[in-house]
Amino acid sequence: MTTRRVCFTLQVDPARLEDYRARHAEVWPEMRAALSEAGWQDYSLFLREDGLLVGYLVTEDFEAARSAMEATDVNRRWQAEMAPFFDGLDGGRPDSAMQPLQEVFHLD
Repeated sequence: MTTRRVCFTLQVDPARLEDYRARHAEVWPEMRAALSEAGWQDYSLFLREDGLLVGYLVTEDFEAARSAMEATDVNRRWQAEMAPFFDGLDGGRPDSAMQPLQEVFHLD
């Protein structure tokens, strides 16, 4: 199976940017381990000053990687703690709102 690059966006509440950054300065070791075990490789988050969050990862199967995380207790706890930082979730979890963008170009 080949790897796939995945990019997605979410919207962080601009009033919570510093708190959001602080939370990600110390991601729980068990969360980091779960992501790796679930197939999330080269996972990065980028945050713009207006709250635009851009996520990027490489995985063999994004839906399988997302499902593997959804099955973990650590992910449920992390998502519950992080949800208040985001705008536009309508009561949902941030990981459920991740919709991959269509890749239109990649320089190999």
